[in-house]
Amino acid sequence: MNSIVNLPNDDRSCGWYAALPEPLPCTRLVGEQKADYVVIGAGFAGLSAARRLAEHLPQARILLVDAQRIGYGASGRNSGFVIDLPHKFALEHPDPQHKQRLLGLNRAAIDQLQSLIGQHRIECQWSHAGKYQGAVGERGLAYLDHFEKLMADLGEPYRRVEREELSAVLGTSYYSRAIFTPGCYLMQPAALVRGLGASLPENVEILEESPIQRLEQDAQGRWVLHGSQGIIRTPRLLLGTSIFTQEFGYLRNRLLPVMTFASWTRPLESAELEAIGASLDWGLTPADHAGTTVRMTQDGRLIIRNTYKHVPRYGRSVDEKTRFQIRDDHRKAFLARYPQLAHVPFTHTWGGTYAISRNFTNFFGQLSEGVYATACDNGVGAAWGTISGALLADRVVGADSSQLRDIQAVTGMPSLNPPEPFLGLGVKTRIRWAAWNSRSEI
Repeated sequence: MNSIVNLPNDDRSCGWYAALPEPLPCTRLVGEQKADYVVIGAGFAGLSAARRLAEHLPQARILLVDAQRIGYGASGRNSGFVIDLPHKFALEHPDPQHKQRLLGLNRAAIDQLQSLIGQHRIECQWSHAGKYQGAVGERGLAYLDHFEKLMADLGEPYRRVEREELSAVLGTSYYSRAIFTPGCYLMQPAALVRGLGASLPENVEILEESPIQRLEQDAQGRWVLHGSQGIIRTPRLLLGTSIFTQEFGYLRNRLLPVMTFASWTRPLESAELEAIGASLDWGLTPADHAGTTVRMTQDGRLIIRNTYKHVPRYGRSVDEKTRFQIRDDHRKAFLARYPQLAHVPFTHTWGGTYAISRNFTNFFGQLSEGVYATACDNGVGAAWGTISGALLADRVVGADSSQLRDIQAVTGMPSLNPPEPFLGLGVKTRIRWAAWNSRSEI
């Protein structure tokens, strides 16, 4: 029997979600249900898995279960990048074929999302805007030079953007230089996730606000999922639960729960945009990974994202006092870039929890009899969740493909973590050390 202890507990101040219309009333898990397949977690991975299962098996009954509303959790809380390039750590991999497989998988995810957005007319600020990777001082420039070399080795297109040209886009001369890569897409994550949920095939039934608190197997070998007001019996269970996979008893001591935080402004007025000379619809990530991400949305909101915390109790690890302190830190980063906008307030500050592993390895495959999972996106969840969820469904029904073989080749087992209290002390020390070293780039 696997008992879940810690459930999602996200703050109520996610700007992306607050900008959406109120959702329609949801259906919750009540009474006893039976399904051919159950997917837990309605983020990018779970939505993609449920859709692909339904396409393979249109007569099957598929239940997609989430503890919260669709779009409220981690998938609706990122900064709105769908990045084609492998993660910075993956770019260091010595095997060129490994990197090409990751690149192909990420681009397949983008193609999949673009097709669904067009087919179902999902309004989510989807844009092929590319991405800037920016440096402030010498430390950032050294990272940027290294990134440029990695791009050249990978054979991928990129372009240097110097301060003057960059400031004409960003509306700030804070950055010394950037590398522009054209393959990234931008979007409104909560709108995209909600739209993907609303457009699922008819044989996918969604149960929201229905946290699963315990798993067990019955005498027939079926999995029994226990909620507070009902149960579900199923022979096959797919977990798109990211960090919460360990709460069901799987991958324990192999995943690190980390939260990153963002704040955004109200939409800037035309005069304010003209005063700083900024364009709409762009995104910049830091050359130094502990630096600051900045985004301008299509409706003129500026987003500042930095600050990482180890959150062993997920959302319960961060109280309101801490979140206000983080907002103040975001404000300093904002004013360093846009002092002319000192009068423009932040309207929302929020956090989102994701999973990383010490060896930067994603898990994909079977966990036990009838239980499958994709877990640990290492901070690049939109593309990875989309493609890994679809391919996990392929794996479950036995549909082979070159993409399935690729994802099996680049995934593995996340490494074991040290025991507590050494783990928490080590992670906190590393985060603080990275923030100190990167203070010139924040």
